[in-house]
Parts: sequence; C-alpha cells; structure tokens
Amino acid sequence: MLAIFQAAGWPIWLLLIASIVATALIIERLMYLRRSKIIPRKLLDEVVQVYRGNHITPDIIDKLEKSSPLGVVLSAALRNVDAPREVMKESIEEAGSGVAHTLERFLTTLGTIASLAPLMGLFGTVVGMIEIFGSQSGTGSNPAALAHGISVALYNTGFGLAIAMPTLVFYRHFRALVDSFIIDMEQQAVKFVDIVHSKRK
Repeated sequence: MLAIFQAAGWPIWLLLIASIVATALIIERLMYLRRSKIIPRKLLDEVVQVYRGNHITPDIIDKLEKSSPLGVVLSAALRNVDAPREVMKESIEEAGSGVAHTLERFLTTLGTIASLAPLMGLFGTVVGMIEIFGSQSGTGSNPAALAHGISVALYNTGFGLAIAMPTLVFYRHFRALVDSFIIDMEQQAVKFVDIVHSKRK
C-alpha cells in the first residue's frame, strides 16, 4: 500500500487526509443519527402523561431537554404550556431550528469532501501529466520518469473517485435521514400542541 502512495506522488496525500476525515465523519454520524437516540419511541406519550397528571416541574423539563433532540423540542412546549397556541408553536419552532442545526452538523463538510475529492484527483492527474511532459527532452524520453508520471495521473484519479462515491452516498443518506427526523419531530410537537389546546377547550 505504501508503494502505491509513493508511486502516486505527493498529491495523493491530500486525498488520504480527505479520506480519513470523511471516514471519521461518517462513523460519527452513523453513531449519532439513530432514530432511537433522536426520537425515542414512547417519549411523546410520557410527556402527555406528565402534562395530564399536572406533574410539570423544572427538574422534569431539564431532564427531558437533556434526553434527546425530540426532548429539546417537547421541553420548549412544556415551558410554554400555559401560553397561547401561537406562542407555544413559536417556542417549538425556535427549539426545532436549533435541533436541526445540531442534526446537520458535519454534513456540509462531508458534502464538500464528496464534491472536492474528484477535483483533487484531477489535480493529481494534472501534476502527473506535467511530470510526463517535463521528463521529455530533445534527446528522447526518460522511460522511468514517463512511467512515474502516468502512475501519478492514474492513481490520483482512481483514488479521488473511490473517495467521492461512498462519501456522496453517505452524505445523501444522512441528508434524507435528518429531513425525516425533522418532519417527525414537527409532527409530534404539533400533536402535543393539539392535545394541550383541545384540553383547554
């Protein structure tokens, strides 16, 4: 493997760094973006029970806020449970925008690597071509330099594409996952608002 990196020249080290960063971000997002962690199954039912039992205390709200991203949204609703519907919905939207930002963390970097990796591979190809043409002289070409230049060009292009393809797949997957989480949280928050205000009527 080291021989391949040496044959590919210095541009491949930039791609290696990009691949390490992309792998670390993919693993981190796979660990974090789990439905059971973001939207616990029975959390809404538990919050409704707390509300109907009139057991709302600052400690319960703080514990709910620290439990999960959905807990952050529902805790904002509980803090404004006595407020008008519009105020309650506004507080939920503010909490939701903060949660959405947290869920989208590192996705921009992942998307950038997916877009940039083929360009970095192309850059390595250009460097390899420059080495090929630089090895030409009036007396003839140097076969060793010519072979080195071709290997730089091909290895970098291949490695750039090999990084970009899985990174793009994971980026799109995480993007769709975050969108589905946000919609699910919005629906559960609206359901809680409806429960609160239908009880008042």
